[in-house]
Amino acid sequence: MVNNVSVTNNFQALLQERRNNLALIIGNGINMHGKSSTTNSWKDLLMSLAKNDGFDFNKDMPSGIILTEFYDLLEIKSTSINSKKSLQKDFCTPMQDWKPYKHHKSIVAWAEQNQIPILTTNFDDVLAQAGDHKLLSQHTKGFTDFYPWDSYFGSIALDRPDQGFGIWHINGMMRYKRSIRLGLTHYMGSVARARNLIHGGSDRNLFSGKNAENWAGVETWLHIIFNKPLLIFGLALNENEVFLRWLLIERAKYFKKFPKRRHDAWYVYNGGDEKKNEGKLYFLNGIGVIPVKVDSYEELYGVKVWQ
Repeated sequence: MVNNVSVTNNFQALLQERRNNLALIIGNGINMHGKSSTTNSWKDLLMSLAKNDGFDFNKDMPSGIILTEFYDLLEIKSTSINSKKSLQKDFCTPMQDWKPYKHHKSIVAWAEQNQIPILTTNFDDVLAQAGDHKLLSQHTKGFTDFYPWDSYFGSIALDRPDQGFGIWHINGMMRYKRSIRLGLTHYMGSVARARNLIHGGSDRNLFSGKNAENWAGVETWLHIIFNKPLLIFGLALNENEVFLRWLLIERAKYFKKFPKRRHDAWYVYNGGDEKKNEGKLYFLNGIGVIPVKVDSYEELYGVKVWQ
């Protein structure tokens, strides 16, 4: 492993120690654990849509192209065939049948019991179903279903996103089909919107040091990113995760400017292939995200872990 990368390997102890002040960032890995991998795979869904539109490959996309770029190619071809076709809508339709499993329910129950926000990069509402939660909103001015960043699933309304349990969708939700962020073009749009909230305008600028509790993104899930310790899992966080990696860089810059506002962050990964993860872990450690190694996915998603 690269020198100077600090790694911890006691995930369950971390959960217990930080359960009173934490936010979870959960990726598609939660849908790839156990039996859910046979029913809740967004990559399989994307491959199926691609084959329907005439892409000629066997089991996977060609090497040398990332998923976000592949989605953009698929959308270009799809709309050139039928200009009225909505690939985002086609992508969402099969997800309506996805269901939560025991590990989904245990993680959501743990988060709600400890009043911990969940941010997810997933588009499906499996986590909301896991706790039978309803869609709520902070009612930010200028709501758009392209970026419903003030909307979340929960049981009670929150005064502010970081003050209790809620399930927030970073890359869009199937409830608002136009909000789905899959392509590289989509990611760049999210970066532009987030950057305007973080840096746009002087007194409302998060980095200005003024009105830290009243900046432009205070009613969105972005407020959680900058104001809570983060525990990230179920995400590869590879180079194609442009939006989230950029946000973590901005978070690190913010804490460098205002060190007294700093919060910890951890990234959980399976330590099976240390060489493969070397560069990514070095990057994360450099922006203040501590890698946490688990030896199996059961050690991460197992029901007993979240009790």
